[in-house]
Amino acid sequence: MVKVTLKDDSVREYEPGTPLNRIAQDISPRLGREALVAAVDGRLVDLSYPLHRDAAVEFYTFEDEPGRDAFRHSAAHVMAQAVKRLYPDVKLAIGPAIAEGFYYDFDAEKPFTPADLEKIEREMQAIVKEDLPFKRVEVSREEALERFSAAGEKYKVELINELPEDAVISYYQQGEFVDLCAGPHIPSTGRLKAFKLTSVAGAYWRGDERNKMLQRIYGTAFPKKSQLEEYLFRIEEAKRRDHRKLGVELDLFSIQEEGPGFPFFHPKGMVLRNQLEQFWREEHYKRGYQEIRTPIILNRSLWERSGHWEHYRENMYFTRIDDVEYAIKPMNCPGGILVYKSRLHSYRELPIRLAELGLVHRHELSGVLHGLMRVRCFTQDDAHIFMLPSQIREEIIGVIDLVDYFYGIFGFNYKVELSTRPEKSMGSDEIWEIATTALEEALKARGMKYKVNEGDGAFYGPKIDFHLEDCLGRTWQCGTIQLDFLMPEKFDLTYVGEDGQKHRPVMIHRVVFGSIERFIGILTEHFAGAFPTWLAPVQVRVLPIADRHASYARQVVERLEKENIRVELDARNEKVNYKIREAQAQKIPYMLVVGDREAREGTVAVRQRSRGDEGTQPLEEFVARILEEIRTKAIG
Repeated sequence: MVKVTLKDDSVREYEPGTPLNRIAQDISPRLGREALVAAVDGRLVDLSYPLHRDAAVEFYTFEDEPGRDAFRHSAAHVMAQAVKRLYPDVKLAIGPAIAEGFYYDFDAEKPFTPADLEKIEREMQAIVKEDLPFKRVEVSREEALERFSAAGEKYKVELINELPEDAVISYYQQGEFVDLCAGPHIPSTGRLKAFKLTSVAGAYWRGDERNKMLQRIYGTAFPKKSQLEEYLFRIEEAKRRDHRKLGVELDLFSIQEEGPGFPFFHPKGMVLRNQLEQFWREEHYKRGYQEIRTPIILNRSLWERSGHWEHYRENMYFTRIDDVEYAIKPMNCPGGILVYKSRLHSYRELPIRLAELGLVHRHELSGVLHGLMRVRCFTQDDAHIFMLPSQIREEIIGVIDLVDYFYGIFGFNYKVELSTRPEKSMGSDEIWEIATTALEEALKARGMKYKVNEGDGAFYGPKIDFHLEDCLGRTWQCGTIQLDFLMPEKFDLTYVGEDGQKHRPVMIHRVVFGSIERFIGILTEHFAGAFPTWLAPVQVRVLPIADRHASYARQVVERLEKENIRVELDARNEKVNYKIREAQAQKIPYMLVVGDREAREGTVAVRQRSRGDEGTQPLEEFVARILEEIRTKAIG
């Protein structure tokens, strides 16, 4: 008998050779129906895998990332099978699962059209009805090369030739279709109950523009039709909320041909931006931060010393001044370090928290630029904290509390990841271990759940990343806390200790918004342009019903302006319903309609953009109400 240790540490015994799908069914009928793949001693395998030895086994359903990935990767294979049935001359490249879906790259002579995608979908449905089992076959390198060479699949041949000598080579077969693949896959095509092909785009083979342009068909798949319908609704809603579209409609910002990746902020966009920066400054001042400003262009030698020249040069812009090479800063930290280093510090001063809204420039390929989300210049809300080793835990917890407060103001939930040492990095294993442990201890002290993201730290230290979740369930990486023992060493940073000797401080790099530009893009999509009143570029629009009411309307405007409320007067000779519709389209929080009665009684007829007509109230009552809404930064 073989012993199976399950996730809950319970142990069951089975005959040697029992397949995992039978074990899942034995555990519970529901697990038997919903399990998609499993892990045996941590290695992902198909459910048809026979167990011949004692092992720890964990089953995954669509609710788990490994199960979801296998489900969608299997959908990619079904799509490729459908394409080969319909267009036999098409050559196969790769087809992985991705966030919320899958894609497959094809080498086809003619571009795929929307009509082609419909045909492919219909053929996929036929393959699902056939309920073909996914069968794994392990072969030698020679067998694999012979099979895929004979089929004319040159991209598969290239992939096989690049596999390590000791690699296990396998292919999967469903019906007549065979594809090179490491797996695992779901039991059969019949499990794919709901799927949709969403788009087609060009993609260079291996992501290299020197290679041939292939056609990439994107799709998504779910176990239930209701889940697919919900996803497609979210996609349409995301299009409606697209910050690039709303940025133009609400006159917030633009991207001009003369500056791809370099956003232009318009007056209304600057109001929004300034409100965010003012909030940022106020909260940082309360928490003992001091604001600084450092130059955009600094000497090459600085970037060599910081390590950016070696580890980040391909993302930087350069210029020459007086025949000396300079770099346009991609990060603010070396400038902040020079401010600290400009004078001697005592241990009594630490921690020193230097904050900077610093403009940085990074070279991004044109193909990845995306509105405000991916740009070539942006403002990081950086801070660099210089501290005693004994202050590390307290300072990290302080930053976590700050991030938590900021995101709560905007109504965001968030997830936390701890990113560890990357392959390309500086420093000893010992320093990295100390830094990583310090971040872990702070997260545990704060009682926060977190996921370890192996190998994704900065080149100079591990980091905590905060991923916001918007109203559509999408996540955005914004806040970061990086603990750094290496930069203080490289720049010979010191403080004078109690013993009168010089000692080395520890450094934290951190951002909350991440990028002001990107955060504005996220907020625009999260609120669909209907910003909370405290952030709205225009908070109130006053609408006189007729020309004779314009005088009172101006009095209302003056009263609101006296309280620094951002207000506009729409005194055009248009019907009031037209003015209301236009104010609604501009997503202005409040519309105040004034006519004979309002002018006579000193009142205003209030319309709120989402709740509609709220009736008439005294002007002073409305002023008090909106001021309280602004003061509390209400989002409802």
